[in-house]
Amino acid sequence: MENVNLTGHFLIAMPAMTDPYFARSVTFICEHNQDGAMGVVINRPIDMTLDTLFGQIDLELQDTPLAQSAVHFGGPVQIDRGFVLHQPAGDWDSTIAIHGETALTTSKDILEAVAKGRGPEKILVTLGYAGWAAGQLEQEMAQNAWLSVKPSDEKSQDTVIFDLPSEKKFSAAMGLLGLDFARFSDEAGHA
Repeated sequence: MENVNLTGHFLIAMPAMTDPYFARSVTFICEHNQDGAMGVVINRPIDMTLDTLFGQIDLELQDTPLAQSAVHFGGPVQIDRGFVLHQPAGDWDSTIAIHGETALTTSKDILEAVAKGRGPEKILVTLGYAGWAAGQLEQEMAQNAWLSVKPSDEKSQDTVIFDLPSEKKFSAAMGLLGLDFARFSDEAGHA
């Protein structure tokens, strides 16, 4: 798996994944290079709304429907820090461009804009992220811990990330592969 770049791919946890952070998770890979990989889990809402999160950072969220949106568990690294997956990419202080108009921003200026109704059109806010050291993700994939799929187009990517309820994202990501998770076994087969 040398020289593979999974930026813009969904990582889908295999049935044998027992790590409580990642079992039945879908992680969107935001950056993958020779130094490692980072992404955010997109299907794990936590018991916190954006309204509550914004209150904790002294911002008043004016968009009432958005205020009731769930904050997500993005992964076990830096769980006290916010990460905003969004579209369009825009011009924020600390942003990683991922694919097309999708980007990940970690600076507070994006949250200030969202609070005033001037933020990106689509957002998914997480606390924490998932990170892998150099070669670690490739090794986990070789051990069949993950399936990866790159959406065929930006629309299918956006649907999974931004439009579907969290409980449907896992099946939708599997569907991008043309697979049904119920048919998967915990063990690899041998002919």
